[in-house]
Amino acid sequence: MRDLTGISALVTGGASGLGLATARALAAAGARVVALDLRPGEAEPGILPIACDVADENSVVAALDAAEAAQGVARIVVNCAGIPGSMRLVGRDGPVEMARFEQVIRVNLLGTVSVMTKAAARMMMLDPLGPDDERGVIVNTASITAYEGQIGQGAYVASKGAIAAMTIQAAREFAARGVRVLAIAPGLFHTPMAAEVPPEVVAAITADAIFPRRFGAPDDFADLCLSMIRNPMLNGEVIRLDAGVRLRAK
Repeated sequence: MRDLTGISALVTGGASGLGLATARALAAAGARVVALDLRPGEAEPGILPIACDVADENSVVAALDAAEAAQGVARIVVNCAGIPGSMRLVGRDGPVEMARFEQVIRVNLLGTVSVMTKAAARMMMLDPLGPDDERGVIVNTASITAYEGQIGQGAYVASKGAIAAMTIQAAREFAARGVRVLAIAPGLFHTPMAAEVPPEVVAAITADAIFPRRFGAPDDFADLCLSMIRNPMLNGEVIRLDAGVRLRAK
């Protein structure tokens, strides 16, 4: 899907961080964007904000209905909505509190799957485009923690590991209807979520990066996302975006 002019797009977590940068990049490329967020921001040129709780199935359906009524079925979906999950599996007070663990899974994993599947079902009803008969593309947000883990982030790791694992599965299931599925596994990025990372952890991660030795910028994520959307040969792939860092065991 190389030409995004007039294409309807949907971005969850679109009011801040990676989602906002991606929504702006899509709008700049000519797409008509709906930014879904629990606390939607102000409308911007090419971006329509709509309230949505991705962990609430009824809210997701209502948001997709509103987005479709406003500018048609989305052919591009980028899932950036998520919450942090700092908790040890076994801490000073004993085993992890399952209600807290479940909340992270519900938002990060089940919310992503809910939006992905409901949006994909609508995409599959559209007419195919271009020489490849493509109907749409979905980009989910995983994390480098899916590969190396991170102490004190068990729930977050579980949610992002599942998203990474599902990428090829969903791509295979959706292929017959012309819908691609991809994921980006970012390292440490300048987002509101990064504010919860202890300074010593930030220093260790950036010091271990190969190059550049800095936080990722949301625009770095958005640039990769658009490149993946525009390249029809990319499918079923999780791409790390982390300056070559590998998380330490301790």
